[in-house]
Amino acid sequence: MWFKNLKVFRLAPSWSISLDTLESALEKHAYRPGNSLEMQNLGWVPPFENSGLAYALQGQIFLSLRAEKKLLPTTVINQFARARAQEIEEQQGFKPGRKQMKEIKEQVTDELLPKAFSVYRDTRVWIDTKNRWLVVDAAAAAKSDEVLGMLAKSIDPFPVLQLYVEQSPASSMTDWLIQDEPPAGFSVDQDTELRSTSESRAAVRYLRQSIDIDDVRKHVQAGKQCTRLALTWADKVSFVLTDGLDIKRVAPLDVLKENQDLVSRNDADQLDSDLALMTGELSRLLDNLVDALGGEKKMA
Repeated sequence: MWFKNLKVFRLAPSWSISLDTLESALEKHAYRPGNSLEMQNLGWVPPFENSGLAYALQGQIFLSLRAEKKLLPTTVINQFARARAQEIEEQQGFKPGRKQMKEIKEQVTDELLPKAFSVYRDTRVWIDTKNRWLVVDAAAAAKSDEVLGMLAKSIDPFPVLQLYVEQSPASSMTDWLIQDEPPAGFSVDQDTELRSTSESRAAVRYLRQSIDIDDVRKHVQAGKQCTRLALTWADKVSFVLTDGLDIKRVAPLDVLKENQDLVSRNDADQLDSDLALMTGELSRLLDNLVDALGGEKKMA
């Protein structure tokens, strides 16, 4: 249920949309099985069972983007292309040139695509209209770029902005470590990466072990900065912050799970309760984290 990796963006203050208008816009780009000659196909799907393409709850909107991709390895294409090129060479008496070889590969690809297997991946999206957050549950930038591209294609205009903070995450995390003083409300956990700022990009990692502050200070003096730091917020949510302001490995801690287990409810109520808990806690986490990094940087 909880988003595991957060790619965080800002919605422009002026942006607003009704649920009906949003549903209509998404429907024009809803997922439909791709034809046999498409390597990749993108489209919106219901984020939850029996929901529409957009699920709204108290100012929070949830979407899901499906990517269908054909599995057709380059090695397979090359194998068939070489066999086809051999046949053509025997027919015409000389080897195919570069241009002809390219045409052969394209022809072979078109022939193999209808027989290729498809794999499917759904990427979840959370729009917080109250606090103007757009959050994509993705570890890789390529996946969040797919979502942003489809949102821009589906909703015109869709003014989404990069999130900028006043203080560099790498510098801030480094200071928290060497001063042994994380920001208020946060505690440092046992997962850290220090990476050199030189061309060597040499790295030191502490995995599931306590951090030796003196050791960290020596690495910082040698030119390294903290690029990944495991943190816990408010004794409720653990995560890993990166120097690129990505939030990874998000996990609710036992105190949140126990509170949810105390209430008996049906499936629909359970879903709404879980979503309300997640969005409420993560919105506050994001606000506190931005404050810990000097506040949001206003771009001209």
